[in-house]
Amino acid sequence: MGITNSNKVIDLDSIGCDGSLRVILALTAAPDIISNPTDIVLVLDRSGSMAGMPLESMKEGAKTFIDIIEEATDGVADGQIGSGSRIGIVSFAETAAVDAQLITSVDTLKDAVDSLSAGGSTNHADAFTKATELFTPPSGNARVMVMFTDGNTTTGAPPAPVAAAARAQGIIIYCIGLVGTDGVDVNTLNEWATDPDATHVAVTPDAADLEALFAQLAANISKPGATDLVIDEIVMPDFEIVSITPPAKGTASMLDAQSLRWTIPQLGVTASESATLEFEIRHVAQTSGTKLVNASVTYSDTEGNVVAFPEPTVVVACGVVVYPEECPVPVEVAVEGCSDAVVVDAGETELASQGRILQLDVTIKNVCPNKRVALAVILTEVDENGLECQRGMKTLTIPAHSEPSCRDVLVKCIKFVVPEDLDVSGGPVGVMCDPRNFRVRFIAHTIDTDFRCCGAAVTL
Repeated sequence: MGITNSNKVIDLDSIGCDGSLRVILALTAAPDIISNPTDIVLVLDRSGSMAGMPLESMKEGAKTFIDIIEEATDGVADGQIGSGSRIGIVSFAETAAVDAQLITSVDTLKDAVDSLSAGGSTNHADAFTKATELFTPPSGNARVMVMFTDGNTTTGAPPAPVAAAARAQGIIIYCIGLVGTDGVDVNTLNEWATDPDATHVAVTPDAADLEALFAQLAANISKPGATDLVIDEIVMPDFEIVSITPPAKGTASMLDAQSLRWTIPQLGVTASESATLEFEIRHVAQTSGTKLVNASVTYSDTEGNVVAFPEPTVVVACGVVVYPEECPVPVEVAVEGCSDAVVVDAGETELASQGRILQLDVTIKNVCPNKRVALAVILTEVDENGLECQRGMKTLTIPAHSEPSCRDVLVKCIKFVVPEDLDVSGGPVGVMCDPRNFRVRFIAHTIDTDFRCCGAAVTL
C-alpha cells in the first residue's frame, strides 16, 4: 500500500511573541495491495449540504480512486479490479444505503457513484453500520473503510461507538472531510478514524481538492511499504527549532536552527505501521500576525511514494515597541592595512552630560488601538539613611498603535543623566565606581478618549 497517510499538526492555535509550540509529523505505511489483497468500502456523504459542486467533486474523486486501485491490482486498465481486491460503495443521508456490494467491476462501481444525488440530513452511525456489514462474512482480505463527509451528525444514533466497534474488528478507517456549510468537526473525524489520528484524517476547505485527496489515498494504498524514508523539515525564518523528541521509528537530528532531518529505514513493509516525530519550535521575530510554521517539508523513499504534508499556521501576538529617544548618529571609522596605530578625526560632539547615564525600559500594559499615552518617569536617588533625592522627571507622549486589539507597548531607551557630584550614597564624592541606589516611578494615562458631548435636544 505504500504511504497511506501523512499529516502535520501543531498543538497551539496562538502564541505570544516569544512563545513556543510543538509540531508533530506523522506517517502511516502498509504493504503492497497485490501481495495483500484488500476489501475497500467507500462511504460517501450525499446529504443536502453536498448539493452542487461538492457532490460533483466527490464523485470525480471517488471514480479516480477506483481507477487507481484497478490499475494497481493488475497493471492494466481492463475494467476489473484484480489480485483478489474488491471495492464496495455505501452512501448516506438521513439513512445509509449499499449502492454496490464488494465487487471487481469498475463500470458498476462508477455507475453507483454517478447515481448519487444530494438531499436530507446526516446519519453517520447508519453509514458505519452498513459499511461494516459489507465485510461480512470476512474474506481474509485486509479491510479498509474510507469515510467521506462534509458535516456533523444531524440524525440517528451517536456514530462514535459504531466506528469503534468496526475498528475493534480490525477494519482500518480513514476519514476525508470537506469543510462545508455544516462545519465538519475535525476532532470528531479523529475520534472515528484509526489511530494515530494525525495519519488517518485529511481535511480540506475546497471541494476542488477532493479529487486530489482521493487520488493520493488510492495511490498510497496501492503501493508497497516504504523503505529508506527521508523527511527534511525547514521552519520559517521567524521560528527556530528548540528541541526534538527522539522518535520511536528512525532517527532525527537538527541540521541548523531552522531545519531537521528524519530518516526511517523501513515502514509498513510487513503490516500497517505508523511513525511520528515531535519537535518544539520558538517564535524569534518581533512581528505579529498569522504565520506559516514550515517553509517546506520534503519527502523521499526508495518506492517513490508521493507525500504531501499540510501547512499549519499559528497566530502570533507581539507587543508594540516604541523608542522615544533616538540613538546618536555613529561616526564611521575604517582601519585598513597593518598599521600599528591609526589616528581618526571623529569630528565634534555636543556636551550632553557629566556623569553616568541611566537608561530605562518599561512596558505599558494593555494599550488599546488608536490611543496615545502620556508617560511620566520619576527618578530619585536613595541616600544611606533611606531618604530620596530628586534626580529628574521626564514626560513622554507615546504614539498610538493600530493593532487590532489592546497590546502591551514596550518603551525603550529612556535616558537620565546622574552627575557624580550629586552622589548621596555615602562613598567618596566623584568616585566613578561608587555604588548608587535609585528608585524609579512610572505614571501612565491614556490621552485620547471616546467621550463626545451630547448635542442640544430641540423639541418643536
